Amino acid sequence: MIISLLLVLGGLVLLVIGGEFLVRSSVALSFKLKLSKLVIGMTVVSFATSAPELLVSLQAALDGVSDISLGNVIGSNIANIGLVLGITAIISPLVVDRDFYRLNWPMMMLLSIGLYIFLKNDLVLSRFEGVVFFVALCVFLVVLIRNSRNSLTAVNAGEEVDETLAVVSTFRILIWLLIGGLGLYFGSEWLVKGAKNLASSVGISDYAISVTVIAIGTSVPELAASVIAALKQEKAISLGNLIGSNIFNIASVLGLTAIITPIPVNPDTPEILSTNIFWMIGFAAILIPLMLWPKRFQITRGNGVILFVAYIIFIVQAFT
Repeated sequence: MIISLLLVLGGLVLLVIGGEFLVRSSVALSFKLKLSKLVIGMTVVSFATSAPELLVSLQAALDGVSDISLGNVIGSNIANIGLVLGITAIISPLVVDRDFYRLNWPMMMLLSIGLYIFLKNDLVLSRFEGVVFFVALCVFLVVLIRNSRNSLTAVNAGEEVDETLAVVSTFRILIWLLIGGLGLYFGSEWLVKGAKNLASSVGISDYAISVTVIAIGTSVPELAASVIAALKQEKAISLGNLIGSNIFNIASVLGLTAIITPIPVNPDTPEILSTNIFWMIGFAAILIPLMLWPKRFQITRGNGVILFVAYIIFIVQAFT
């Protein structure tokens, strides 16, 4: 059991390191290709920060542990709203911008409900359904970039991008890519292996581990970035950043994984479709009433407490 725990912790550390180096190298490479800061912030950074979840889900699917593929994404989406957004709002209330309820939130809801329909239909996320998700993501990004060229979102996306990476040498970019790739590869392998062994040794399902421990682990980068920004009173951290992560988790992570290898629902874990996916949809849906109460267009500290307490309840029921 100790070895399994060390594998899980070591895997998470490698994923964080690998993800960081992949983001740096991707942004530096994008500058070499003369892409604008807006395009880099909204596409390259978003894809790179989803890489840990993608590698974990793909590794799990290829290992025949579909529970971890689905649990990782469902749990990560719940953690992004309940844990990350909850804690961030408790530290510093968040202002809701127009893009959130006009574009980002509807897209997140559409993908969340679409995932339920696809899985409920035949208990498998097929290659075709993976293509549908990925094409939907590409269309969403095109619309997002067009709408954002003259908006605050464009400023925020640009602020995410470190301009010093524009002068990095090609050799350093290749070294960063190598470190990032190796970190993500071995991190995902250790994490999936450790989680499987841990689940069997303590007598709970792979899915329960993936929807809690692994999901929280792969949400650590978002949590760290959001908390630091909130403590610094940086308003550039927006609800859109977290919602964007949830959109990428479904459309990119599950979409690409399903294209490579279809993801079946394990009949031994019916809670995927009977309970937990409704938690994910519920956390997404509750953002609209919270946005309007008690203050319009703001996620208050009180709202943050509601989200965090709901997340604790979710964790308790996941293990019981």
